[in-house]
Amino acid sequence: MGSDLFSGITFKLNKGDRIGLIGKNGAGKSTLLKVLSKDIESSGGTMAFDKDIQIGFLRQDIDFVQGRTILEEAYQAFEEIKEIELKLDAINEQLATRTDYESEIYSQLIIDLTDLTERYELLGGYNYKGDTEKILQGLGFQREDFDKLTDTFSGGWRMRIELAKLLLQNNDILLLDEPTNHLDIESIIWLENFLKSYAGAIVLVSHDKMFLDNVTNRTIEISLGQIYDYKKPYSQFLLLRGEIKEKQLQAQKNQEKEIKQKQLLINKFKAKASKASMAQSLMKQLDKVELIEVDQDDNAAMNVRFAISKEPGKIVVEAEKISKSYGDNHVLENVDLLIERNSKIAFVGQNGQGKSTLAKMMVGEIPFEGYLKLGHNVEIGYFAQNQSEHLPPEKTVLEIMEDAATDGNRMRVRDMLGSFLFGGDAVDKKAKVLSGGERNRLALCKLLLSPFNVLIMDEPTNHLDIASKNVLKEALKQFNGTLILVSHDRDFLQGLTSTVFGFKDKVIKEYLGDIEYFLEQHKMENLREAEKRTVVKTKKDTSKDEAHQLSRDQEKELRKLINKRSKIETQISDLETAITKIDLAMAENYDEVSSQPNFFENYKAKKVQLESLMSDWEIVEEEVEKFS
Repeated sequence: MGSDLFSGITFKLNKGDRIGLIGKNGAGKSTLLKVLSKDIESSGGTMAFDKDIQIGFLRQDIDFVQGRTILEEAYQAFEEIKEIELKLDAINEQLATRTDYESEIYSQLIIDLTDLTERYELLGGYNYKGDTEKILQGLGFQREDFDKLTDTFSGGWRMRIELAKLLLQNNDILLLDEPTNHLDIESIIWLENFLKSYAGAIVLVSHDKMFLDNVTNRTIEISLGQIYDYKKPYSQFLLLRGEIKEKQLQAQKNQEKEIKQKQLLINKFKAKASKASMAQSLMKQLDKVELIEVDQDDNAAMNVRFAISKEPGKIVVEAEKISKSYGDNHVLENVDLLIERNSKIAFVGQNGQGKSTLAKMMVGEIPFEGYLKLGHNVEIGYFAQNQSEHLPPEKTVLEIMEDAATDGNRMRVRDMLGSFLFGGDAVDKKAKVLSGGERNRLALCKLLLSPFNVLIMDEPTNHLDIASKNVLKEALKQFNGTLILVSHDRDFLQGLTSTVFGFKDKVIKEYLGDIEYFLEQHKMENLREAEKRTVVKTKKDTSKDEAHQLSRDQEKELRKLINKRSKIETQISDLETAITKIDLAMAENYDEVSSQPNFFENYKAKKVQLESLMSDWEIVEEEVEKFS
């Protein structure tokens, strides 16, 4: 008999709600979306929807009709409009050929034409083609792609077409299962802005913290079969959830103390005949007490450590005039590249601009033109974007690991799998039944079986839950080797890399700063509008721009300042959170909290430290502004 994913959960979905549905892999998020969409039936309970409610569901598995172009597939969103167009064409064809102008049939055709034209206009028939092109471009398609067959695009791009269809429909409720998984940063930012102004209700599953914070206004967490529902976006939900749990723990502690005191009195009174009635009364009171329960957390987490194999030479990768084409599609042209030991680099740009291609070139997976050389003692660990998809489906988790193991680490395979949450019977599961998150965890675990000092990871966070992503990010922070990350996850990249390589128009540009600096430089939230504008500069404007060009030394100095500012901001945030928690604790139980040794000295020290950090931030901010 299977176990319940969740049981007895209740919530109401209101117009304007933008709900982030969160929880660990396997908690039941996608299943709940399928229940809400009526794809599957729940095991019990009831669901009530308003009459004529329209629900749009972005599923993880999609099936397109072959032979349609991108535009033709996107137009499937307008089913009624397309039907009316066929009817209008048929009527117009009849009106062009008939000559019985006085007949009832001809009169009825005119009436039908008028009615259908009004309905067509009401449904937006004169605007739908423009709206379709606008949304397809927002999701990363180029105009030259519109007439290409969907069959020629990868699953990720086809998912974008399906998303475009949903956004074009007038759905009352949008159910989105990991909509950002196959989107690049530009498209994610475009989607954020679209969803923030969406009039209906949204329930979305996502493991992108920044996307959740920017889009949602309510968070529902599924944990150990229960849900926790708060009208806050993700980061605020975490703080609130922690505060509520602290209050629950304190209330539970006080209740346990009270019960213990009553139990002592019962034991004392029941031995005396004269006090027996009092003992009975106390026992009845205890029977009526509703025990305070503390929300249970699912604290199981991966345990990851990336160890460096050996010290490589100073230059890790050196490339000159490398180019790569796929038929007529020129992805990279005459690119020069130099990567030094211990660099922490992010590859960022629209899909199809060559990020994964360059990663494959570095590991020798695909041929290319030009010169590329790995440095002395370089050993590369490579996590491919689709690595988890290439696991042999009929083999078990344990068999896959043992096949990849060496004599030196075969004995450690079960311990390694346990660290990646494959304990007990989970090692006997076949790869074909694993969830996306489980497959990614297994692929990461398998990666550790080989030695490396340069780690290249292509979209490692796809399908990983937030808890697993946090563990992976911390492990990468501790990695002492060279790190190259292809990722669209802004929160994951933040604080993890110190250099960004931007891929665009077949070339690569280096930005000496973190992902926040890169986004600031490009004003990514308005990038699409900026690209459509053609700015004609005068000679005076050009010389002014050249005067403000930073030298390499100045860029390095600016990068240091921006990283320093980011570090101070993190310290300020952590300190403010700590002070807030102390304030809440004092409000709950002032005497107990204030009686702790050196409490007021420590509390005052935190306040002083916060003021000092604020002053430091102002100084650094002034230095940064000098470069603008």
